[in-house]
Amino acid sequence: MTMGPVQLLVVGFEGDHFTGKILEELRRLREHDVVRLVDLMVVRKDADGHVDSLQLSDLSDEDATEFGALVGALVGFGAAGEEGAEVGAVAGAADLEDGHVFHEDEAWYIADTIPDDTTAGIALLEHRWAIPLREAILEAGGTVLADAWVHPGDLVAVGLAEAAH
Repeated sequence: MTMGPVQLLVVGFEGDHFTGKILEELRRLREHDVVRLVDLMVVRKDADGHVDSLQLSDLSDEDATEFGALVGALVGFGAAGEEGAEVGAVAGAADLEDGHVFHEDEAWYIADTIPDDTTAGIALLEHRWAIPLREAILEAGGTVLADAWVHPGDLVAVGLAEAAH
């Protein structure tokens, strides 16, 4: 299984102002193979404290098992070398046999951390566009030396630091 970089994205919303534009954009990105939705959990707590949750994933059962095995093997390898990779692969595959990274009981944990009249979304997005770029870098003998997201707030912080000097 070839896997692109995976981003954990957590977003929050006050109230209930959803028009469908977020899911529409996510669908567009998925259709163009820009991203793959590894897992998404949306938890909504209404003004009275009632909780609803929704889960989505692009992974088939087979994909989820492979993804879990790969992630588990990498974690296991880091913990205990090759032997740990084998144990981790089995554990990771079993953990994702239901097709989701985020489990139903975690919706209640999330709901406990957000105020009433709030929605929280947690997504694992695989960046599929990065796979051919990574392969081209590796074929050219390149090595990734650093990898980070630069957000607008980071640039503001650089400006503030410069102004302080």
